[in-house]
Amino acid sequence: MKKKRKQVSLSIKRGEKSKSGGLTAKGRAKYNRATGSNLKAPQPEGGPRKRSFCARMRGMKKKLTSRKTANDPNSRINKALRKWKC
Repeated sequence: MKKKRKQVSLSIKRGEKSKSGGLTAKGRAKYNRATGSNLKAPQPEGGPRKRSFCARMRGMKKKLTSRKTANDPNSRINKALRKWKC
């Protein structure tokens, strides 16, 4: 049986989500405290984390979003892909 992850409420107003996509340092710290994870900052300059993230997010964008969301430049997924320079 899989262990359920705790849902964490993050908000742009409280400074936990970045307006340009992704989480701020404050948001990552809150998420890590609540779930015991170890989220790290984006790695836009390259490396294995960037390749893995870009491949995973492209698949999510293709399979799990509506056409409207996929084409919206201000959707959270497109902002995150831009921030990582995918």
